Amino acid sequence: MRAVSLERGVAKHAEGSCLIKFGDTHVLCTASLEERVPPWLRGQNRGWVTAEYGMLPRATHDRMRRESSAGKQSGRTQEIQRLIGRSLRAVVDLGALGERQITVDCDVIQADGGTRTASITGAWVALHDCLKWMEARDMVKTDKVLKDHIAAISCGIYEGTPVADLDYAEDSSADTDANFVMTGKGGIVEIQGTAEGEPFSEEELGQLMGLAKQSISKLVELQKLTVL
Repeated sequence: MRAVSLERGVAKHAEGSCLIKFGDTHVLCTASLEERVPPWLRGQNRGWVTAEYGMLPRATHDRMRRESSAGKQSGRTQEIQRLIGRSLRAVVDLGALGERQITVDCDVIQADGGTRTASITGAWVALHDCLKWMEARDMVKTDKVLKDHIAAISCGIYEGTPVADLDYAEDSSADTDANFVMTGKGGIVEIQGTAEGEPFSEEELGQLMGLAKQSISKLVELQKLTVL
C-alpha cells in the first residue's frame, strides 16, 4: 500500500470532514446534516445517508471540464457516488438516525488511482464525526447509528503479481483490476473485478481477496486511531 493519512476537521462549516491521502490521490470528504429525508422516506421514522462525488478540474494532468458546465454527470461519476452511498449505508442503522439525511461529498483534489476507494475510506471518518457532532447536541448516539467501520482498497494483477492500492500507472496497465469494499468485521459489501487483458482465475481472485482483507484491516486500524 501507498502511504495513507487521514486528517479530520479540515472544513470549518461541515458537521464532519476528512482529508484522506492514498499516496498522490487526495480526496476531501465532508458530511452535511439536513433535517429532512427524501420524499419517498417521509413518515417512516428513519433517515438516509447518501453521497456525491466529483473531481476538480486540475485533479489530473490535463484540465477536465466541470461536469456542471456540461449539464450532466458522467456515468462514471454516478456509478462512484452510488457505490459510496451504498457502502456507508451498509454500516448505518437508518432507524436510529431518525428522519434526517446526511450527505457526504467526496471531492477529488488530486487523482493518481484509487479515488473511489479513498473516498469510501475517508467518507466513513467524515460520517463518524458528523454523528459525533449530533451526539454532542443530544440528537443521536453514535454507537447506535454506526454499526461498524467501512473501508475500501483497489487490488490488481500487475506484471503477473498481485498488488494492493494501485496508482494510475499500475492501474492503467494492470492485467486485472478490482475494488473491494469491506467492513471492520470482515463482511463483504461490494467487489468489482474486471479482466483488462487475459481472464483471471479463481485462484488469482482468492489472492486478490486475501490482499484486500489485509489492506482493509490496516485501513480500519488507521480509522480507529484517527477518531480516538
